[in-house]
Amino acid sequence: MPTRQLIAALAALLALPAAAQDSQPLSAIGWLSEPPPESRMPGTVLLEPPVADTALTPDVAVTPLEALLPPVGLVGPAATGLPVDLWRGSRADVLAGLIETVPVKGSPAMQSLLFTLLLSETRAPAGPGAQETLLLARLARLMELGAPDPAQALAQQAGPAETPERFAAWFDATLLTGDEARACAALTARPYLSPDYAPQVYCAMQRGDWPTAALLLDSAEALDLISQSDFLLLDRFLTPEISDLAPPLSRPDRPTPLEFRILEAIGEPMPTAPLPRAFAAADLRDLAGWKAQLEASERLTRAGALNPNHMLGLYTQREPAASGGIWDRVEALQQFEAALASGSAAAVAERLPAVWSAMQDAGTEVAFADLFGPQLAEIPLDGPGAGLAWRIRLLSPEYEAAAQALPGNSRENIFLAALAQGEPGRAAAPSDLAQAISAGFSADARPPAGLQDRLDRGQLGEAILRAMKLFHRGAAGNHADLSAALAAFRAVGLEDTARRAALQLMLLERG
Repeated sequence: MPTRQLIAALAALLALPAAAQDSQPLSAIGWLSEPPPESRMPGTVLLEPPVADTALTPDVAVTPLEALLPPVGLVGPAATGLPVDLWRGSRADVLAGLIETVPVKGSPAMQSLLFTLLLSETRAPAGPGAQETLLLARLARLMELGAPDPAQALAQQAGPAETPERFAAWFDATLLTGDEARACAALTARPYLSPDYAPQVYCAMQRGDWPTAALLLDSAEALDLISQSDFLLLDRFLTPEISDLAPPLSRPDRPTPLEFRILEAIGEPMPTAPLPRAFAAADLRDLAGWKAQLEASERLTRAGALNPNHMLGLYTQREPAASGGIWDRVEALQQFEAALASGSAAAVAERLPAVWSAMQDAGTEVAFADLFGPQLAEIPLDGPGAGLAWRIRLLSPEYEAAAQALPGNSRENIFLAALAQGEPGRAAAPSDLAQAISAGFSADARPPAGLQDRLDRGQLGEAILRAMKLFHRGAAGNHADLSAALAAFRAVGLEDTARRAALQLMLLERG
């Protein structure tokens, strides 16, 4: 490129942020300049000591200013039972590492607990940069779990335009939820939020400003400020009349959310099945076909990232389009729902084994139990149907009520009923796994020394995360770790988590 043209392109590129500032688009999205409502919370009012009953000077506790930052989260302590200072006393980088790596696959109870930790309204521990470190770790794990909607909401609640890193996480989430217009408005107001020019070009296109998009793209390419792959994608999006005759672009093995959305926009969408779980959320939009929506709902429900009612709504949306695979599961569930609606115990008993087998194939047994456990309690079944319905109810939130209606006196059933009531020790253990579970619920069971030390120091959140790692090792066969993890959950008041996790280990067939 001639020197004159290069200088002109550089001048145009450097002028763009200033032009964006001069245009003052902030008036269109005033919420960006306002603190979120949570920042106006009363803070430490409740920490004030009660009215004094003596004239003595009370003890004064000194708290670092970082600890007084407003809590960040979507669910309050009243709903979760977890304190706002959940992360107190721990190092933010240690917590971030645990959040990133704690394994929850195959255990719906652990998945639910992790989501609770990630979404709870909590303060970051004291320390420089602790709030940002912990928030970014929470956002990244929500995306890894396949939950871009909660990730987007959490970023928005924290203030998504505070730092470039926070904005990048928010922008990726909005691309997968289909709400990128909000993130693009923020980027238009503050171009410095993204050091990468690809999002700026995309957002210019998204708001219909094609001349600005073309100028940005050509200038960034001339100055080598954009990758060749991003340039080719955006150029094809910008000039579809020319690109129609060009061969398809090579697809990235690990696309970014932006690459994924651009490929979709130019008519070359990528299937989400081989991609990270968060991409499946894009298939829940009406743009995707019914089969893609069904497969995405199963995948996300299996990971605990989707409300089971959403999956049920998709399953019952219309008649199966074919047979085999997912269509057989749809048919089995629709026939089971029809049997329930009929009120016939014989019809329910006939359809229950098939739909349960279908849910086992999909790995969504606990979601099914959550949905239909209460209805199964009202159907007077007998024989094998009664036993299967009882086990399904043990996987539901009403497991304790189910334990009162023991369908038989087998050794395993007696143990399961005792476990559901929190007293497995009063029944004979039918297996080594059951014996380890029983040990974790015994009256003298205590958390291991390392976890107890952290609890004594008030490091509740870190202790819970480490107990979750212990549970994973215990579920894989280390029975001593399983007993220790269950004892730790119960010691911190997570009795429901301990019982449901243990029941799931006993009842679910996981490879």
